Amino acid sequence: MMYLAHTAHWQFLSLLAGVLAWILIMTTTGMNEWRLWHVADMSVITSGVAWVGIWRVCFYSHALPKIENCQSISISDPFVPAEIPVAQVLMLLAVICGMAGNISAAVAMRIAYFSVQNRRNIRLVFVLAGTLYVLTGTICLVPLAWNMNSVLNNSTIDFTPEFYLPTAPVKQQVGTAIGVGIFASILIIISGLVFLCYQYVWETLRSEAPRGTRDPFSGALSQKFELPNGESRGIDNPAFYIEEVS
Repeated sequence: MMYLAHTAHWQFLSLLAGVLAWILIMTTTGMNEWRLWHVADMSVITSGVAWVGIWRVCFYSHALPKIENCQSISISDPFVPAEIPVAQVLMLLAVICGMAGNISAAVAMRIAYFSVQNRRNIRLVFVLAGTLYVLTGTICLVPLAWNMNSVLNNSTIDFTPEFYLPTAPVKQQVGTAIGVGIFASILIIISGLVFLCYQYVWETLRSEAPRGTRDPFSGALSQKFELPNGESRGIDNPAFYIEEVS
């Protein structure tokens, strides 16, 4: 049976990259800096910039009791544009899918590095890990691209009065969270493709015949040769002979 430990080094690095990408996706989900909202009136927002995320809006102010003021954004708020609640749902789904991908990738690497006999599920776990990684990156890219498009088009948001934000900003900028999320999405998609392209899984399974179809004694302890009439007979192992002591 073929040993796979020396063939899965790239997949092991992909597992590490997948874990890192998953952490960055979680970081992106919780960050507030999806949009940098620049305002002209700095009487309340003294910094002149508000951070609009998918869960909350924050800004610094010396006119309010708190220096940092945040207001939560709910999926049921009527003023919220569609890309924000969609981002809330899809980013959480990406976190869950990425965690499942990491678990599948870890199981796949355990089979490749430590299992010798029981490899019946090796194809399944490698394909599953790669598919979940690619799916995670794709799910994550959808809200990131949608929100970035809204920022580049300077789309407005009809905030309620307690947010202290105007409907239309002076200008918007793409926040750090979108950049981090795009990097994480690309990284985890590459990791998934590496798992899906692991050719030794397919070659090993093709080369290994099903159980019961091979001679259990074939190998180092048994040699075979063809007799003139076409019959095959094994050569006895000399180790089994008992030497007579004269």
